[in-house]
Amino acid sequence: MRFRLRNVLIVTLVVCFTPLLWLSIFSNNGTSPYEEAMQKRFADLRDRLQFAESLNRQRENDLFILRKQFNYLVDQVGSNLTSNGSAIQRVPHIQQYLNNFTGLSSQDGLFLPGILAYLPHLSGHPEFTRPRYKLSEGKRNQVSVVFGIPTIKRSSISYLSKTLHSLVDGLDQTEKTDCLIVVFIAEPWDEKYVEEEGKRLKSEFPEEIKSGLIEVIAPPAGFYPNLNNLKESFGDDKQRVKWRTKQNLDFSFLMLYAKSRGVYYVQLEDDVISKSGYLSIIKSFTYQQKDNTWLLLEFSTLGFIGKLFRSADLPTVVEFFLMFYSDKPIDWLLDHLITVKVCNPEKNQAHCSRMKLGMRKRFKPSLFQHIGLKSSLDGKIQKLKDRAFGKNGLYRAHINPPAKLATSLKTYQTYTLAKAYVGETFFWSMAPTEGDIIDIILSPPIYLDRILFRTGSETHLDDRLRDASVQIEFEDEFDGRVDSSLPIKAGDRVPAQGFTIIALFDKNGLGERTLPSSTGKIKTVRIHCHSNSDNWLVVSEILIKPREVVKV
Repeated sequence: MRFRLRNVLIVTLVVCFTPLLWLSIFSNNGTSPYEEAMQKRFADLRDRLQFAESLNRQRENDLFILRKQFNYLVDQVGSNLTSNGSAIQRVPHIQQYLNNFTGLSSQDGLFLPGILAYLPHLSGHPEFTRPRYKLSEGKRNQVSVVFGIPTIKRSSISYLSKTLHSLVDGLDQTEKTDCLIVVFIAEPWDEKYVEEEGKRLKSEFPEEIKSGLIEVIAPPAGFYPNLNNLKESFGDDKQRVKWRTKQNLDFSFLMLYAKSRGVYYVQLEDDVISKSGYLSIIKSFTYQQKDNTWLLLEFSTLGFIGKLFRSADLPTVVEFFLMFYSDKPIDWLLDHLITVKVCNPEKNQAHCSRMKLGMRKRFKPSLFQHIGLKSSLDGKIQKLKDRAFGKNGLYRAHINPPAKLATSLKTYQTYTLAKAYVGETFFWSMAPTEGDIIDIILSPPIYLDRILFRTGSETHLDDRLRDASVQIEFEDEFDGRVDSSLPIKAGDRVPAQGFTIIALFDKNGLGERTLPSSTGKIKTVRIHCHSNSDNWLVVSEILIKPREVVKV
């Protein structure tokens, strides 16, 4: 009996610890890349949930206002019916129903301050809180990113078309379905100009407006209070005070309009250009933020260009702007908001600056460049240029499909292959030798449109591959034999068993291939080194682009 019990105990221990042992081995051989990819997906899910919660709070606020209005109606009905007993007998069930629905009498509860507390002239005029002009043929909701572009009439030049062309041309077809560009024509007192500009944009960007990628709106003049009696401050004359005050209100209107349209909101200006692929980089950098403490992500060093907010945070941001809209410029107010949130008055300025870095995080290099010379303030010339724009940076981020990663190369410090794959940094390893590999094992196997590996960087030009190939392994071996156009002439370089060589790295350290539409599902993408290298290796860009499968 003891012998049997001992055997049972041994078998139990083996059964319990074998999965843990396998899990430990498996995690050391490539689950961390998948975990990092999942962390980015969870970050996206977290922000989307916050966005949904903000929409829910907005609906609750709308219901609260309706309840207050019903309360008022109940009070009025009650007071009018007290003098007519027969009438009371006719409608008591209606009055009871309204009382149950509202739940509050007009004297109970708190009515929290809203936009009317800061702009009281809007009271009784709900039409002043809606765009007076709107050009939108395919309304989009719940996209990833909304770009807001306020624009005004300049006396002799316009940069808006160049800005929009740069933004549109910097998107691929998939990205064009996952964002929204809102052009805000901030000329409420010039209806003719608004109409003409709307027609011009519709003529110049017909497909983008038809698809819903671009919307054009203009505010009503009634949204703005009297701007002619503003107090001068900080050495600014009346013209500048009026300009900056109106700008605060312009930005506030635009942000409130955009807050329910996407998960994130990016503020731009009408005189900027963008780097190609900016949307994927923005999304990747945003998903990398593992904590939830940030208020602002910056993709440009200049002014209010390239500033990203979670849409769920926009009500707080706008309310702060409206509190002091006539007191200070918008960029000052934003800095004050961050200061109020994190700075301890009992600590010194250096401590405050460190705390603020956690609230506003900067992406380098800049994705947007200021091109305008003539400011929106009439008569002002500004030659502002972002010196960080145009630099290639040390890595390029992409949103790649889920995969397990493996490599025979020795990683340097924390510059892991997993972090490079998810776009957090570059991969850096000791010098490659003949036979070294990097494997991207797609889980599950998928159809691919394009594969790209860029090695070396601006600061490590020699840390790149010269004698290496890009190889693929199909889910079904039959697919590898069908497409004769896929393999390339690789000289004496022999692929591993079951793999097909589809590209060689060029003299610049770039290996890429756009795959034919007939290519089957791919299980593994591999980099194979065919000779020893004297230099270390930097992989600065990894792009594994899935093919869009058309559903019939």
